[in-house]
Amino acid sequence: MEYDSVSRGARAMFFMLTPNESSFEKVEDVPQYVQQATPFFVGLMVLELVVGFLKTGAPVITISDGITSLSAGMVSRLPLLLMRGCELSAYMHVWNHYRLVELPWDSAWTWWFTFLGVDFCYYWVHRFAHEVAVLWAAHQVHHSSEYYNLTTALRQSVTQPFTSWVFYLPMALAVPPSIFAVHIQLNLLYQFWIHTELIRDLGPLEWILNTPKHHRVHHGRNLYCIDKNYGGILIIWDRLFGTFAQEADKVVYGLVFPIKRFEILYVQLHYYLYLWKKSKTYKTISNKLSTFLNGPSWKPGKRRLGDHNDNPKVTGKEVPHNPRWSLPVQIYAVIHFLLVLKTYHDLFENKMILSQLTILGMTGYVLLTLTSLGFLIDQRPSSAVLELFRCVVMMTLLRYNYMKPLAPSLAVPTEAFVSLSLLYWALHSIASQLLGIKKKAN
Repeated sequence: MEYDSVSRGARAMFFMLTPNESSFEKVEDVPQYVQQATPFFVGLMVLELVVGFLKTGAPVITISDGITSLSAGMVSRLPLLLMRGCELSAYMHVWNHYRLVELPWDSAWTWWFTFLGVDFCYYWVHRFAHEVAVLWAAHQVHHSSEYYNLTTALRQSVTQPFTSWVFYLPMALAVPPSIFAVHIQLNLLYQFWIHTELIRDLGPLEWILNTPKHHRVHHGRNLYCIDKNYGGILIIWDRLFGTFAQEADKVVYGLVFPIKRFEILYVQLHYYLYLWKKSKTYKTISNKLSTFLNGPSWKPGKRRLGDHNDNPKVTGKEVPHNPRWSLPVQIYAVIHFLLVLKTYHDLFENKMILSQLTILGMTGYVLLTLTSLGFLIDQRPSSAVLELFRCVVMMTLLRYNYMKPLAPSLAVPTEAFVSLSLLYWALHSIASQLLGIKKKAN
């Protein structure tokens, strides 16, 4: 039985489940495929790290970028602790009140129709996320890494699900929610493994499927890569609608204007602030609205999607931003990230038995920790003070048993480690201030 479960989990990552084993009558019966995939995410990332090192002699994942990508993935799922996903909630409302026909939930034809329908809708979700600036403000999170590896797949937006649900509503007129709930998860899981540079070409499959080769283009900021290859599982939509591009010159990854920041709330939300400031520079209501509704590169006098005349020239020799920070701080950041990852995992595992107040409090603690780690990576002047504050919060939670029910095995060693951390950061803060005074004196 356990072998069958592992087999289904592994095959779900590559959309290799059959209609018989992934069709359910009720939404409540649909497995949490994404949540169950955590061991496979970890296993594939470790495999990529090992194979990449053996192949190139260098790690394919940096600590700073990897922590930021995983943090973005964690933040993107925190709203699910408090409510059901927007896509499924809106879908069920339309199904319950406005459906036109009811396709049989146990039919293979319904399963395959939903497969095509969800992937077709995803193409348009994805395309609009690139062509409408306010939607791009959410989706840019996924493109903000200057690296391309499996951790990049988990760099997701916390705000994008609040708008993407609209595109799937037509399917609710006919397809049962239980079948939709399966495919919306499997479509997402498939897109994990295509975020790698280690798989170069898959031969004839490249004509039909979205592959690492095609998706590398999508993540590039080379001129030929921009706004191309939107497909989720199938690449045929891009070939049909004229948005396909073949991998050619060396792909340079990331945003057209790289942010070179790792603080997670900034990564998630900075583009909304940019759009607001940009709109304030225009006098007419039309131009202000166009700032949000036209393409990200639009300016007055240009076509709706703008152009790329102002883009920095890509030479192919660009080096991804990787901050220089000391090895002890890197080790410190990794250990504390693993601790908060354990807390995050236990939160999802126990959310049905925890009070809303406890969930809110622990969610706030997870956000505080990820923010503080981002400050450390960015080497912000206030990072030591924020980390001291976070450690005090952590010790308080441990002392008064707010975290021990979630992670009893970590409670004692964590408390000891945090005590040492407090001492380290106090000395670090004092030393930084003394050095600053000395520099001013000289």
